[in-house]
Amino acid sequence: MSIDTAPRTPRGPVRRAERALAPDLARGAMLLIIALANAAGVVFAGEPGLDATPEGAERGLNLLLFELVHARGYPVFAVMFGYGLVQLARRQDASGATPKQVRSVLLRRNLWLVVFGFAHATLLYYGDFLGAYGIVGIVMTLVLLRRGDRFHRIALVLWALSAVEILVIGAVVTSGLLGGSGGSVPLPSGHVDSLAAPGYLASMLARLGEWPVHTLTVLPFIIITWLGMWAARRRVLEEPARHRSLLTWTAVLGLGVAIAGGLPAALVSAGWLNADESTASLMLVLHGGSGMFAGPGYVAVFGLIAMRVTRPGPVVGALSALGRRSLSGYLFQSVAWLVLLAPFTLALGHRFGSPTATGLIIAVAVWLAAVLIAHLLDKRGQAGPAEIVLRRLTYGPRT
Repeated sequence: MSIDTAPRTPRGPVRRAERALAPDLARGAMLLIIALANAAGVVFAGEPGLDATPEGAERGLNLLLFELVHARGYPVFAVMFGYGLVQLARRQDASGATPKQVRSVLLRRNLWLVVFGFAHATLLYYGDFLGAYGIVGIVMTLVLLRRGDRFHRIALVLWALSAVEILVIGAVVTSGLLGGSGGSVPLPSGHVDSLAAPGYLASMLARLGEWPVHTLTVLPFIIITWLGMWAARRRVLEEPARHRSLLTWTAVLGLGVAIAGGLPAALVSAGWLNADESTASLMLVLHGGSGMFAGPGYVAVFGLIAMRVTRPGPVVGALSALGRRSLSGYLFQSVAWLVLLAPFTLALGHRFGSPTATGLIIAVAVWLAAVLIAHLLDKRGQAGPAEIVLRRLTYGPRT
């Protein structure tokens, strides 16, 4: 059964540019959101990264982080992972591979992603997503890839049910705020031992215990990757003009739910709203649940932007170049956090005034460096180093 179910449209020059641009642009921009979230987490050795006693401008930074970044980066990663899996399968189909051969390629690639994830977590950063998405990719390849359109509509039903759940939790949080005891507690923040470890060996040993637990918490979000698969089957990002209405509504509703659901926790994190302990804990549940809607919301925004770009300039071109090397960009960030922010290396996050502001500035600088490197590699026609290794492991040495 073919996975290419979308009606085909004329293939003029603009159409080809759209198909190449939108997914890569989304992946490149996605890495900025991930950088901001992870840098804050490393600076404060917690999840989410949070200054519990903000002052002045830090209050506004906390609010923006909770509204736009925390628990809002990985859903973009997840949507694009599901989208990319279908793109890869489609390219294999077009090359003449049989369904069995396509399945074999995808399984090998995702098994190697699990290995990449284990190495990434052990050596660099506990909050690895590669291993979890490798496992999810194996499940999607075996269970979802060759299903028909009617089966894939289940993903839309699950998202509708999730929206109802968010509404219910939001109502409970509102009720708790209106009828609470008036107490005031900070938002719960999970301490991460590896991020506070005094030495590299101690951090690595801690990560060996943290990675399996973190990976298990990510696995249920297959619902997000499934939506990416559903969108890829319809070429939503390759042909954004044909899906303008869908992208517009997804951007408005997705980001609207994420911002509204994240607002109570954001206000508490900024010190502008008080809540008792039970309500504060439920706020974080609402914050995390609503954050999954930011994934399709952000991706839809990138699709709408790509639709208006007929001739990519240097900025869009560089972002797209990073998107085509997103695995290398993701690992590059983790190396940067270890060198720049870890307490046993340069520990720059606590050397210059506000740790929150410093962490965010470093995150943007690291992301911009990745954009520049990707652009230089693109001009030379070179893939990212991690992509080269993964491709070689998946397909074998070139003959």
